[in-house]
Order: sequence, then C-alpha cells, then structure tokens
Amino acid sequence: SFAKQLSSLLKEQSCDLVVGFNKLPGLDLYYAADVCYQSRAKERHGYWYQLLPRYRHMVALERAVFAAEKPTHILLIASNQETHYRQCYQTEPSRFHLLPPGIAKDRMAPSNAADIRSQVRVGHHVLNDQHVMLMVGSGFKTKGLDRAIKSLAALPIALRQQTVLWVLGQDHSRCFVRLAEQCGVAGQVKFLGGRPNVLDYLLAADVLVHPAYHENTGTVLLEALAAGLPVLTVDVCGYAHYVTEANAGKVLSSPFHQENLTEALASMLQSSEPIHWRENALAFARQADIYSLPEKAMAFIEKMGSQADAIFER
Repeated sequence: SFAKQLSSLLKEQSCDLVVGFNKLPGLDLYYAADVCYQSRAKERHGYWYQLLPRYRHMVALERAVFAAEKPTHILLIASNQETHYRQCYQTEPSRFHLLPPGIAKDRMAPSNAADIRSQVRVGHHVLNDQHVMLMVGSGFKTKGLDRAIKSLAALPIALRQQTVLWVLGQDHSRCFVRLAEQCGVAGQVKFLGGRPNVLDYLLAADVLVHPAYHENTGTVLLEALAAGLPVLTVDVCGYAHYVTEANAGKVLSSPFHQENLTEALASMLQSSEPIHWRENALAFARQADIYSLPEKAMAFIEKMGSQADAIFER
C-alpha cells in the first residue's frame, strides 16, 4: 500500500519535516481537513460496519496520526473536531493547533454591492418583494439540499409563493428536481450550476441556507458573512459558531428537525432583522481574523522545521 511504501521511503531518506494532508504513519504534522472517520462511521453505521476491512484500514491510518503518545502534531481548521479525535484516540490536547479560517478577501462586499444585487435579481426575473434563498456548493446531498427544498415547500402559502431557491454548484440534480416536483415547488427551485461569480449571488440573495448533514468547516458560511448575507445553518458545521458570534442569522441545534428549519426560515424571511444581520455580518468580516489560514499554517510549519533543524544540529 502507499502507506507502507511511504514508511519505507522515510526510513531511507532524511527529512527535516514530514507534512501530510492524508492520514498516514510517520507524519510530523497533519493538516486535518477531514472529519474524524471513526466517529462518523460509528454515528452513521451499525456495529457490523466496524468489521469491514475498509473500516479497519481507515481507523488504523487514523490511529497512526492521533493515538496517544504519537509525535504527530495536528493543524485543525475546525475546533469541534478536536473533541471527536480525543474521544476516539485519547490524543493529547497539546498536539492540536487551531488555525483561523482562510477565505479570500475578494468575497467581501464591494462598494457597488447594491448595484450588483439589483442586476443579478433583474437578470433572473426576481422582483423586489420576492425572497431569494441561496445554497452554494457541490455535494447537494451532504449540504442538505433536500432539507432546503422541503422547508421551502412547507412555508405558509403566501410566503412560499414569493420565495425562490437558487442552487449554485456542480452535482447530479435529478433526484432533487424530482423532490421539488413532488413537493410542488419545481418552478421555484433553480439549478444554476457552477458559477465563477459566486459573490454576485451572495449579494443578490436574502438568506444563505446551509442545513448540512455534516460539514467539517462550511467555508461558504464565512463567505456569506463577508458579503453581508444573513445565514441559516446547523451546528454540525465547524464554522457555524461564527454566525452566532457575528449575530448575523440563526444556527439550529442538533438533533436536526425539519420543522425547526421551516420555522426558522419563515421567521428570517419575514423578519425586520435582515438589515441588522447584514450590518452585523459586514462589521464582523471587517474585524475578525477569517482570512489568514495560509499564513498561519506556513508560520507553524516553518516553526516546526526550525525546531527540527535545531535538534539535528545538536
């Protein structure tokens, strides 16, 4: 396997620092972009799943990084994952290092945001008194598109008739189109595909809806805040706490209930709070450190490399 080949190679070659983006033996530093496999597998599957070769293989790789007394340090991008890893592997807290988010600053609302908003809405034949729900990202199933469609369909009749759902991202849409038809909202759910100008749609929408089944981070939540778009999401998203901190929308607690999403959506669409949520989101994006992940990660890697050099020189 690749893991065995890598282990053999590391024994033959002298390296100052081994940094990995996949869970593998022999790493000095692991960039934890993925959720805890063991925790999710136990949550989603029964006991018999743990007997499968794939499960045993994946857990063995994960244990090689996170097991207690291993030397590997971990760069976390979502604070909620530390709890899962420590529960499964008793990892020492001192080995975890939390990075800030790293969204691009070009996601911030420009000075002509109002003009862009108007142009996009007119281009899609959306009137001023209509409401636009927005979902962004590929992996429609994981992102909870079915939940969004069901809540759109369950809105009070007058509100539902004035609301559309835009879906940005590349994925298979057939089953979701069928679901929208079954729910009676096919004409209000628009699949727009992948778009290079995501910011324009963040500016044009009235609420970002992100009821994901699981999400290590949820970068689009921060992109929405930077654009001044109120957010409706769930607490399983690693970045959901930023929405609460910014006071720029609503975060639903686990366990998920469809009626809670519908109620929150209706409340947000009819609320007098959107202006305040937008102002709060923009103020948060100006002040919070949600942009420096690459710089902070590089600084930590260089620090570890320098320490390794110092030890080697002794």
